[in-house]
Amino acid sequence: MAHLLLTDIETAIRSSWDADTTTPVHRPHWDARNPARDQCGVTALVVNDLLGGELIRGEVRVGGERVDHHWWNRLGKGVEIDLTREQFAPHEIVSGGVVVERPAEIVRLREEYELLRARVLERLRGRMRAEERPGAV
Repeated sequence: MAHLLLTDIETAIRSSWDADTTTPVHRPHWDARNPARDQCGVTALVVNDLLGGELIRGEVRVGGERVDHHWWNRLGKGVEIDLTREQFAPHEIVSGGVVVERPAEIVRLREEYELLRARVLERLRGRMRAEERPGAV
């Protein structure tokens, strides 16, 4: 069986982002030049599906005032994975970071999460099939 690397997962996730996987409020403003924008919640859930660990929620502050939340992942031994950190402008500061229990049922952004998850899993299946072919690198 082929093994996936973290870079395989990251590539699959990044290539699966689109306007339809971002938060509905941001959807009209989605820009391929900053595809990670407002993808953090659904991305953190997909990473959690694939790698386990903990969901982390921090605060996004502008001028000292909280304007939003930001989500990422923590794996064992304190290793953190944040595939959407680059979405923020220099004046947007992410602070804090508390462990949040994964909800038993995804309600908010469920459609976006399911769409991103399906795309990522399909890309990873394709990657694994390619690695299993004779002569594949």
